[in-house]
Amino acid sequence: MQRHQFEGYLDKVFDWQRLTAALSEGRQDPQYPWSEVFDAVFLGSACQFGPLHRIETECCRGALRQRIGCLSEDMLGYAMQRQNPAEIFDLGCQVAKRLKRIGVLQSDWARGRVVAAVDGIEICSSYCRCCDACMSRQVERKVEGQLQKCTQYYHRLSAVTVVSTPFPVFLGVRFQQDGETEVACSLALLKDLSEKLGRRFIDILVADALYLQAPFVAELASLGLDWVINLKDNQPDLLAEAERLTAGAPQHHETTPQPDLQLWHLPEVDWPVADRVVRVVKTVRVQDVKCVQVEERPGEVPQSEEPKTERTEGTNSKGKKPQCARVKTKLPAPIVSTNFYASNVDLGAIPPYFIHQLGRSRWTIDAQAFQTITTDCHLKQPSAHQDCALIVLTMIRVLAYTLTMVFYYRQVRSHCRGVPPGFCDMARQLAYGFLTLGSDTS
Repeated sequence: MQRHQFEGYLDKVFDWQRLTAALSEGRQDPQYPWSEVFDAVFLGSACQFGPLHRIETECCRGALRQRIGCLSEDMLGYAMQRQNPAEIFDLGCQVAKRLKRIGVLQSDWARGRVVAAVDGIEICSSYCRCCDACMSRQVERKVEGQLQKCTQYYHRLSAVTVVSTPFPVFLGVRFQQDGETEVACSLALLKDLSEKLGRRFIDILVADALYLQAPFVAELASLGLDWVINLKDNQPDLLAEAERLTAGAPQHHETTPQPDLQLWHLPEVDWPVADRVVRVVKTVRVQDVKCVQVEERPGEVPQSEEPKTERTEGTNSKGKKPQCARVKTKLPAPIVSTNFYASNVDLGAIPPYFIHQLGRSRWTIDAQAFQTITTDCHLKQPSAHQDCALIVLTMIRVLAYTLTMVFYYRQVRSHCRGVPPGFCDMARQLAYGFLTLGSDTS
């Protein structure tokens, strides 16, 4: 049978058919094998179809009709509920190993190191729907105009994502259990990845200030990981010492790509809570942002390019301007951003600006990975709100996002002679390709 270009690429690079065929079947005597169910959810997620009922529609009479065939939403949820999430996690680890082997995880700015970010995200919440894996909390909400305390059910997951690459690459996700903290969940995920991928698969871990805790840092040392973590108010003693030592003029002057950046470097700062010393880098960035000030001026406004005017009324029948006009004046408004980064990275001859680059790379997991997979790949739509089914569905969606990103950057953008299509446009082209699959008989 003719293969889609996307599937052909996966077969060539990852031996995809063999990997997915090795997934075990969780049901007894199923009418449709798990391979077809996996392909339906995976390809539907790659085409950004979203909820399971949309995938059902595309399988029955849409883009996936020729490739998959008629599969119902209930059957998809039933099959995923009886699958083992550990197998999907292992499949993602095999993909990650292949990506490193073919050089996808290499980057120029990270100086040969693989930099990964760890963070958590809430994917769905409800006041009425829940499953065995749901966590709960008491929140205040308006019910018939009155504030009442209600029980809210929700799910959170931790993710480890490579951020030193041109595009984010998910290494794995793990659902947070009830009564478990985000830091504990992330640490368990890092241990699972270390067991599956090896201790040196990640070189440097970057994280938000929530993770700057003595037990977490000690566990990272046992995993052989270097780290760069934001320093904020949750470590008041360390922050106060860093502020005291950087109160004067910048001690470290160096040429950086950002002329508006001031940098302080403290090679050894005592961290009493953890009974150790850490490296601290402080940065101050000043950005001039143009703000628009609107003011009303009476009388005629002369014809000029600056300041530009926006009239509150249209011209009269004689073509005269109104007596009052709103004048927009663009004024520079500097924004000062101060950041502290704590780290154990041994710089050697590397300039301290590298710590700033590592700390800033953490935003990739929020601004690119989580945002794209939420808005375009429908991460927060539960569809199958059952404990195991939701975990399997989410893992497949994350895997589909990672592989479509690889295909987009390594095949679509790199081979495009003109203006490359956007990520969503590429997903639509994938859907059109499945729709016309097999129509060309020549």
